[in-house]
Amino acid sequence: MILASQSPRRKEICARAHLDFTIHPADINEDRLEGESPTDLVRRLAHTKAHAVFNDLGCPDEVILAADTIVWKGDDVFGKPHDAADAIRMLKTLSGTTHHVSTGVCLISGADESTFVETTDVSFRELSDAEIEAYVACGEPADKAGAYAIQGGAHGFVDALNGDYDNVVGLPVRRVLEELSQLTSDNQLNL
Repeated sequence: MILASQSPRRKEICARAHLDFTIHPADINEDRLEGESPTDLVRRLAHTKAHAVFNDLGCPDEVILAADTIVWKGDDVFGKPHDAADAIRMLKTLSGTTHHVSTGVCLISGADESTFVETTDVSFRELSDAEIEAYVACGEPADKAGAYAIQGGAHGFVDALNGDYDNVVGLPVRRVLEELSQLTSDNQLNL
């Protein structure tokens, strides 16, 4: 399998699922289109990444897995923070509310393809300014959508979670495995 991502979290999830993969990241424009919904955005980005790798490698025999994860609330999308002030702004906005984490996934196997979006609802408890500032100061939010890592220091921020935990980390592996089994045989994937 070819993982079209440099995300350390996706690498860890795939390794934990015993998937045999190589890395070939896609370099695409990830800007949101005007009027594009958050879920349409991640679906498009995953699809575009998978096809970019497919074209780069000249129709490979391996399965291509591409994904993109965003945090969103209403029509606001929270990507990776630009700096500490942006991370603080995001966490203050998410504090005491429920937001959504959506991952778009695209799998290509030869002429077959599966694209889907998995969404998990995450509720944060009310966070104090001191908690937010201490968390941002530790550096963990710097490269995380929504400025937090549920598998790290932000675990204690979560009041409730409705959906797939791994989706919030960066890849809904259970659904990916289900879709893979429909696209290919178990022997081909070395599962």
